[in-house]
Amino acid sequence: MENKLGLESLPAFDEAYKMVLFLQELLVELKAEIIQQGFVSIQDEIDFFKIVKPEILGKLIYYNKIFRIETGCPVSSGKMYFRYYLNEFRLLKQEYKNHISNSNFYRYYRSGRTDNDDTYFRLGKINIHDGLNSFVFEVESNFSTYYDYKVARIIANEFLYSYLLSKINQKDELHHKFKNSYNSKDLLWTDSKSALVELIYALYASGVLSHGKISARKIGSVFQALFRIPINDLHHAFHRMKTRAGSRTIFLDHLKNSLEEYMDKEP
Repeated sequence: MENKLGLESLPAFDEAYKMVLFLQELLVELKAEIIQQGFVSIQDEIDFFKIVKPEILGKLIYYNKIFRIETGCPVSSGKMYFRYYLNEFRLLKQEYKNHISNSNFYRYYRSGRTDNDDTYFRLGKINIHDGLNSFVFEVESNFSTYYDYKVARIIANEFLYSYLLSKINQKDELHHKFKNSYNSKDLLWTDSKSALVELIYALYASGVLSHGKISARKIGSVFQALFRIPINDLHHAFHRMKTRAGSRTIFLDHLKNSLEEYMDKEP
């Protein structure tokens, strides 16, 4: 679904809204399946609540936050735009510091430990004596271990961190430079955003710009300014490309084929 929406070049808030609806429905279907069928083994149950559900719920939390951030942005450029995303970035860092990084569970999860998985990721193992957050009383006991939600929050915050970082690092100077260029106003990117991400990462991976000493994010900023097209989360978009079915370099393959066909036509 992410790949499909990426090809449609939707505004960030629209793509986020559609992903929220999709992921909500996916969780409802999963819940019905789990309640009806249960798990084939203890390890199956642990894997579901440690890996499968948090990946989906984490994306749901992430896209819902993106929708709220994008629909609350007061302007589309300029200093106020920069300050808005910078403030959101600071709030995220503060939330991470206050509620995530200092917890014993975060250190357990980040270290890759498995010795307490039977307690953290199996149904009916919630221990109130641990002094858990009051959210525990809202947990659906037949579809959550409480800690699956904590993992989902960690995943969501990682995605959100990359998204906001890409926003605040877009330099207004680049936008003004290209806006005032004589030819740039007529230069439009008319393919999908996914195709542009392919091109950006191909240039980055090959090291052909600035002797390979420029980041993919900076290359992306130049292209966004040049074509006046937003790429909501370059890092996230690239990782979606890596999981494509079939060719992972559809656009680059198309470029190669188009050039070869053009060469064959030329006398």
